[in-house]
Amino acid sequence: MRASLIQIAVEEGESVESRRGRVASLVREQAGAADLVVLPELWTTGAFAYEEFGSEAEPLEGPTYEAMSKAASDAGVWLHAGSIPERDPDGPLYNTSLVFSPSGEPAAAYRKIHRFGFDKGEAVLMGAGRDLVTVRLPGTTLGLATCYDLRFPELFRGLVDAGAETLVVPAGWPERRRAHWTLLAQARAVENQAFVLACGTAGTHAGVPQAGHSIVVDPWGEVLAEAGPGEQVLTVDFDPAKVATTREQFPALKDRVLGLTTPRR
Repeated sequence: MRASLIQIAVEEGESVESRRGRVASLVREQAGAADLVVLPELWTTGAFAYEEFGSEAEPLEGPTYEAMSKAASDAGVWLHAGSIPERDPDGPLYNTSLVFSPSGEPAAAYRKIHRFGFDKGEAVLMGAGRDLVTVRLPGTTLGLATCYDLRFPELFRGLVDAGAETLVVPAGWPERRRAHWTLLAQARAVENQAFVLACGTAGTHAGVPQAGHSIVVDPWGEVLAEAGPGEQVLTVDFDPAKVATTREQFPALKDRVLGLTTPRR
């Protein structure tokens, strides 16, 4: 399988409409070059542009949904379209990821469970998701998580229990904590014996420099590919069958005790 992670630069001065069109073009350029395309978190606004969440929030099937659905169909790729600030007509805002099939049909939506900001920003402006979400692709099952979720290993254990083999993490991760980004991506891969595809943003969001350095890690923790700090497309080939092979050769997941409904004896 070939995946392309599009590390988008989100800079001040570019309208959401203009960026949406630019990103759709980048997705279309992956036609014939990738099976799966991944975008970062909150690329329409910037993950730290809190003051724009309300004004730029969209209904789930809003303009970004429509543009990304068409882009996936035009390119003939599975598209994890990163996340958008979603406005639920009956509730709060959510940080919601969208996945589309190669025909442009909606395959999944995931509302971010762990909100960043402690007592400000996303943590107070957005609601928390409740559901773990997986998506079955030909050859692998994706487990969906978003940015700050990467710090909570129990979420990824739940995704693995639900059948996930490839963990996809769009993010708007700050440069000042880039070492954590790399470390946690590798840790989630090793402990779950799964691929991790972690796609971040470049540029500066509301004065916060972004880490970039999107990364693809295999089930042994080996970094297959890593981007630099600026906008770029990171393309990598990976073999989903390696997940089963790794779990057979080193069956650590079978020795789990804590967290299981019925402890193994």
